[in-house]
Amino acid sequence: MFKSVFAATAALFTSAGAALAGPYVNVETNASWAGDDYVGSLTDLHIGFEGEVGSAGVYVQGGPAILAIDDRENETRFSGKVGVDFPVSDAVGVYGELSAITDTEEFELDDLSLGGKLGVKYTF
Repeated sequence: MFKSVFAATAALFTSAGAALAGPYVNVETNASWAGDDYVGSLTDLHIGFEGEVGSAGVYVQGGPAILAIDDRENETRFSGKVGVDFPVSDAVGVYGELSAITDTEEFELDDLSLGGKLGVKYTF
């Protein structure tokens, strides 16, 4: 599954009309709390590429992810994201993202957690 997502994204970048920019580095930390108690954080250290296919913007990025859960030793995993955004009109755009992270420090396709994001953005 994970390999096929990256293969499909690579095909988008190499198709006719694709404009590629990059590479870029994206460092992102997501932290969580339960009430006043800190639970933990996940920090992605990604290298990525972005470009355009027709009027759509596309990107693919991946790299190590540091999982820091409160009162536990940090773990390093592998994570990646692919995404697309495209305009529906001058004021409305649609975007989506598929993300994956290994459940263990070893990269094994059987141990993947997947996530998705889909949204609409309205610009005034």
